[in-house]
Formats: sequence, C-alpha cells, structure tokens
Amino acid sequence: MNAAQIAPLAVVLPLLGAALAFVLIRHPNAQRRTGAITLTVTLAVEVVMLASAWANGAQAVNIGGWIPPFGITMVVDELSALMLVVSSAVSLAVLLYASGQGMADSDEEGPVSIFHPTYLILVAGVSNAFLTGDLFNLYVGFEMLLTASYVLMTLGGTSPRIRAGVTYVVVSVISSMLFLVSIAMIYAATGTINMADLAIKLGELDPSTQMTLHLMLLVAFGIKAAVFPLSFWLPDSYPTAPAPVTAVFAGLLTKVGVYALIRTETLLFPGDRLNTFLMVVAVLTMLVGILGAVAQIDIKRMLSFTLVSHIGYMVFGLAMSSVVGLGAAVYYVAHHITVQTSLFLVAGLVERRGGTTNMDRLGGLAKLSPMLAILFFVPAMNLAGIPPFSGFLGKIGLVQGGVDLGSPIAWVLVAGSMITSLLTLLALARVWNRVFWRRPEDAEHPDPVLVATKPDGSAVRTTRHVEERPHGRFTGRGIVQLLPMPMVWPTIGLVVMGVALTVFAGPLFELSDQAAREMLQRTPYIEAVLGEGAMQGVAP
Repeated sequence: MNAAQIAPLAVVLPLLGAALAFVLIRHPNAQRRTGAITLTVTLAVEVVMLASAWANGAQAVNIGGWIPPFGITMVVDELSALMLVVSSAVSLAVLLYASGQGMADSDEEGPVSIFHPTYLILVAGVSNAFLTGDLFNLYVGFEMLLTASYVLMTLGGTSPRIRAGVTYVVVSVISSMLFLVSIAMIYAATGTINMADLAIKLGELDPSTQMTLHLMLLVAFGIKAAVFPLSFWLPDSYPTAPAPVTAVFAGLLTKVGVYALIRTETLLFPGDRLNTFLMVVAVLTMLVGILGAVAQIDIKRMLSFTLVSHIGYMVFGLAMSSVVGLGAAVYYVAHHITVQTSLFLVAGLVERRGGTTNMDRLGGLAKLSPMLAILFFVPAMNLAGIPPFSGFLGKIGLVQGGVDLGSPIAWVLVAGSMITSLLTLLALARVWNRVFWRRPEDAEHPDPVLVATKPDGSAVRTTRHVEERPHGRFTGRGIVQLLPMPMVWPTIGLVVMGVALTVFAGPLFELSDQAAREMLQRTPYIEAVLGEGAMQGVAP
C-alpha cells in the first residue's frame, strides 16, 4: 500500500473524532470512548504508513490533485512516519491516563467536555506538522497546537494556570509571527513555499539572503523547540498544567520544533555553514538546562528543566550532519518522547499518592507504593542513560558521531553530553532518595497526612490546601489516595514502551540510519514530491 494515499487520515481522523466528541458534550463516557477509539485507529493507520515508508522510502500525495508546488502536499518518509507512530502511541496512553483521572475525580479538575475535543485537535496539529510538505501548512499545524495547548493548559481556570498560559501564548505568538514573516520573505525571494521546491530554489539565492532566511527560521523553530537561550518560558509554563496535559506537552510539543529544525537543516539549508553555531547552542542547552534541574525541589519543575537539557542532545546530533549523528538524533527523539512523557505521568501519580510534588514534603513512597517506585525508577534510569536502556544507546550513538567528527567543538560536545548525563542521574537520584527512599518523618517539611498514612492507604482524604511560606516552609494538609488503576495501566504501558525501545534498538537504529541517509541525500524527498529527475543539475 502507498503510505501517501492514507496519509491525510492521520489528520482527518483526529479532527472527525474531535467533532464527534464535541457533539457528545453531555456524555463524558462516550467522549472518552470516542477519543480512545479515534487514536487507536489513527495509530493503526500510521503503523501501516511506517511499514510502507520503511520499505519504499519517501512518498507524497497532493491534496485535491494540485500539481506541485501548488496546493497542499503531504510527504511520508521514515522520519515523519516514525514520529507519527511514536507521538500517537504516547498520545493514546496520555488520553487513557486522563480518562482514568477524570473518572476517579468525577471530572472535578476541569470540564471534560472541553478536554477531549481539544486534545484531539492537538493531535491533529502534531500530525499535520509532521506530514506537511510546505511551510505555510507547517505554520497552520503550529497554530493548531498553539490554540489547543492554551485551552488545555488553562483547564480549571486557576490563577497559576492562567499566568502560565499567558506567558506561553505570548512566547508562542512571537515565534509564530517570526515564522510567518520568514514565510513571506521566502515566498518573495523564491516564489514558492513548497519545501521540495525550496530545496532547489533556495540554493540559487545570494548567500547573504540565504543566511538571513536561515537564521530567521532557526530562531522561530528554536523557540518552539526550547533551545537555549530561547527556553526561558518552558519551566514556568509546563508544571502548572494538569498532569496529563504537562505530560503530552513535554513529550510532543518541543519535538515538533525539533522536527522542524531537522527539516530546515537537512532539506532547505544543507551543508555545514551553521554547524558550529548549532553545536554551541547544543552544549549550552544541555548544561544550563541540567544545572537548573539539579537546583529544583519540585519534581515537575525538575523534569521540565531536564526536558530542556535533553533537547541539546538532539541538536548535537543534527549539527554533526553525518549519518551516525543524525541517525542517533532521530532515535533519541523517539526515546525522549516516550521516556519524558512517562516520567511526567509518574509525577502525576506521585502527586496523587503523596499530595504534592515538592520533595521537601515527601518520603517513604517506595514502601507506601512499591509499584509507583518501580514506575519511576525504570524511566528515570532510562533518561539518565544507564546501560542497557535506550537512553544509553542513543547517547552512545551521539558520542560515536562526535568522536568520528573529531573537531574541537565536537569533543566539547562529547564532554558536555557526559557531564549532562551524570547530572541527570544526580537530579533523578535526589528524587529517588527523598521521595521514595527516606522515611516520611525524615522529610524537611513532612506532610502530616503522609506521615500518618499506612501502606494500605488508610488515611482520611482531606481537601488539599498548601500555602507557601518564607524560606520554603509550608502549612496546610495534603491529600493521600490510593492510585486508580485506569491511571496506572497507561503509565505502565509507556514505561514498557520505553523498555521496548531497548529491546528493538537494532531495527530502530536501522530505520533511523536509513532516515538520516535519505535526509542528507535530499533526493528521495524532493523526487517524491516533484517527480524523478527534479534534482538533475542541482548541487547536493
């Protein structure tokens, strides 16, 4: 089967599911089933697309039958298909987690009637961004993400969420405006916004014009990918949202920005003109992000900083412009989407079981909930890069690419990646020691309810009211609850998926390397859109 023929379904199905979920606005259970079925079918379609792209290479479809470069083109290659499968699998797990949380709380945290349609629109925006073959449709995908993510971030209407949402929207709008201006300038200079066509025509421009357009796109996508110094907005925005929303944001939204960076650097502006600059950005993103993580006492904020830090690994692989480096970066993106999302889901379970994500108030969760301890430990070791997990394999691939490159800045990146990995382990070990290992009464500011709770969960449920005092002291009582299994099972599924990336690392690295080769060659992508012979007489 030609993957391109069914590619529009990856966008259309979530949009139809969103419309149906909105019609079922007064039937929460029907909405939950609609969302789960929609994403399951979408995932099945995308698995078929991945198998076809792996076997046959890049394939394209022109929506409405317009001849390229006119109209909307969708392109399915190894990279876009892999991103679709991983993102939809993660989105399905998070949706099931959110549904379980809604059922356990009787939807007290926010209007479920809004959540499910908006969530499906978010998934449609992600799929559209991965599949699009032109810059303006990529902009449309980003705007779908922005609109849906703002609604999801502010669910519940609390003051912290509104403040974080405003910051997120302002930064995203600035990024989008810069991207839109870049599109206008590119169209004025080349007469096209089709990416395959641009891959040919941009090379004909004056070098200074190319560099201007290149830098504008890098800044726009760098904000969305949260690379240093454009990542200031993320640690304050993500932790305030509900746990499922934070998880899907952390797993997917920044990766759409990374995907756009990869397309820009490999397809539109090939070569090594800005590789040194990207390597400097990569090492600063790694180190500044992880130093921020080590300084945190809140689990969600710590994970937000590690999210920023590990974006640096992906930029490192991209900046090497080699099959080994880029292939490792592709594998690492898939790994990070899965593992980072699972850790944020675990953080939501910790908050539910312990009443807070502040490490100063927690302790004894390993005894109180051994299952929760395992669910944290496995992805934490994976993220830290402990052998034999996929985080270790991805980092080894990146280090190998840096060593093969052999330049001074590459060796700096290799050293920076090692330091970042060790500091990631330190940050996660602090969570383990404080939250899971020590006794609750040994916490610096222990929650009285948590201290009194027995492993069977026999503590009285109270309404949580926590007030921050000077010098980090807290007053008020927490809330301790047994973990609902509809929330636990999706988390287990994502943790297992992270382990599966290790078990099937051989085939996945083969797929990633194949994707890297075709991206660096550019010919398969361009000829899939414009036809055979489109690259004749064009410099590679």
